[in-house]
Amino acid sequence: GELNRLKHQPFFMAQGFHKPHLPFNAPQKYWDLYTPESVPLAENPYAPEGSTEFSLTSFGELRGYFGMPQEGPVPDELARKLVHGYAACVSYMDAQVGRVLAELERLGLDKNTVVVLWGDHGWKLGEHGSWCKHTNFEIDAHAPMLIRAPEMKAGQRTAALSEFVDMYPSLCELCEIELPGHLEGKSFVPLLEDPDRTWKRAAFSQYPRRGVMGYTMRTNRFRYTEWQDRQTGEVKARELYDHSRDAQENVNAVEKDTYVNAIRELEPLMKAGWQGGV
Repeated sequence: GELNRLKHQPFFMAQGFHKPHLPFNAPQKYWDLYTPESVPLAENPYAPEGSTEFSLTSFGELRGYFGMPQEGPVPDELARKLVHGYAACVSYMDAQVGRVLAELERLGLDKNTVVVLWGDHGWKLGEHGSWCKHTNFEIDAHAPMLIRAPEMKAGQRTAALSEFVDMYPSLCELCEIELPGHLEGKSFVPLLEDPDRTWKRAAFSQYPRRGVMGYTMRTNRFRYTEWQDRQTGEVKARELYDHSRDAQENVNAVEKDTYVNAIRELEPLMKAGWQGGV
């Protein structure tokens, strides 16, 4: 109905889907897509070696629901049911996306409408012995993003780094809207044209913890995190994960001698922030 009303003019529609947010309830047929005993559990249900006092949470968001343990780990049987529920919710939401795309096609809008499927954060399902979001690990900061744009080749993937601040300039460029000068992001349209091209050096995010702010930076090879005192800026703890050999971020390598030079290069890039990252 709403698309039908808008179809004769330029439009921007933001459609928010609640799933796969807690609680993991979805129609039965989406649960039935998965065999309970074959639902996989996290491969790394433990804190990273050398993790800091700030690295992980007690995932209170999950503990607030009925039947969840109030402290300690989630038992395997319950964990499997939660992962099953998450998968069911993702499939349920996928079907809703299909309905939107089908309506675009029915109205003849699919040929001149940019579609973005975008999640606002990642989520732990037992990884690092933890659940929910609220950390600076890759699994929390790595969010889904798919773009369908007219005249762009379909089915491409890129390993290039992008950030939420890049979304606005990208949509403007795709829709031929002039960019204001104050933007911090960088249009990723060139990546739609050439997914393997050289791109920005770093992507930044942050999440707070008891009296500190965790600033984290992802480069092509590393994730580097500094936990800074929110009053003084003093660095209270650091983390370094080498994605070339530790994609799951299971070992904090910040104290290892072999990474001294890497940290020397990462520190000023972190300090420069987004202006240095591009």
